[in-house]
Amino acid sequence: MFAQKFHRMIPKPVMLKFTNFFSTASTTYQVPYTPRRSLMYVPGNDDRKVSKIPKLGADCICLDCEDGVALNMKEAARNNIRDILDNKRVEFGNSECSVRVNSVDSGLCERDLEVVLGGENRPSALHLPKVGGREELEFVWRVVEKLVGKGDKQMGLIMFIETARSLIDIDHICQAAWDLAKSPSSPLCPVALVFGSDDFAADIGATRTTDNMELLLARQVVVTVAKAHRLQAIDCVYIDYKDQEGLRRQSEEGARWGFTGKQVIHPGQVDIVQAAFTPAKERVEWATELLRTFKEQQLEGKGAFTFRGHMIDMPTVKQAQNVLDIAGKSS
Repeated sequence: MFAQKFHRMIPKPVMLKFTNFFSTASTTYQVPYTPRRSLMYVPGNDDRKVSKIPKLGADCICLDCEDGVALNMKEAARNNIRDILDNKRVEFGNSECSVRVNSVDSGLCERDLEVVLGGENRPSALHLPKVGGREELEFVWRVVEKLVGKGDKQMGLIMFIETARSLIDIDHICQAAWDLAKSPSSPLCPVALVFGSDDFAADIGATRTTDNMELLLARQVVVTVAKAHRLQAIDCVYIDYKDQEGLRRQSEEGARWGFTGKQVIHPGQVDIVQAAFTPAKERVEWATELLRTFKEQQLEGKGAFTFRGHMIDMPTVKQAQNVLDIAGKSS
């Protein structure tokens, strides 16, 4: 049954008013590509941690209303985030300012959105945890449209896959998000999938291990479907923040698999993670020279060609272009 569902994980072609990082289309893109090599959570109610944001250096800062905030501090978190946005009292520098609201099924999502989007200054992206299906996405779209209207600057939508059911339905979830974003006046545009590993492991009853074998299938499904839908794929948290070598190994593994970034929970993880998801200098040089040679071969009317002892075809050329795109966007 799962194999049949996975076989159907091919998005229907749609006409959209944007292109993204992975696309070669030349249409306009309302939500500029934003590198998210590291995604760091900062509890919205914790001013001590909020004050450290200027020094974190993470690509994406997520002001959190969800898991990082106790139930009796939810109101304080959303109000503090609104104050941060209104008064611009935190210098984000080159980091993206984004916000994670609570899940739709928690009953807290609508109030989070009302407060967080209740002013002129807005986050560049919203994180929606525990996405279960189209109905939840439709709910969020309706609320956001009511709050910010249509036709204004779009915000990115980052969707979390955290349960067995959402993994099985992941293709339909992504397609639903794109369907809702088709309108040029849509206030949201899907930009990324995040794999919520610990909630997922709890949902399936798995025991967490250091080699992550219990998450192998899920991680590969998430990255595959994300790329099929032209979304960034953000890998799981590495919980043992003191184990920097283990973090490096898992980050480099994720980058090899096609993930574009990783969640982090401690400032000491940021540099290691971002380095893993940034192409090495030697890799950039290889890609630059390969594409230069490719263009020369094209002018001569040649197809496949030899480069540094290897036969090169179009998939390899696309890999080289991806390397340069990532390096350029992350610099």
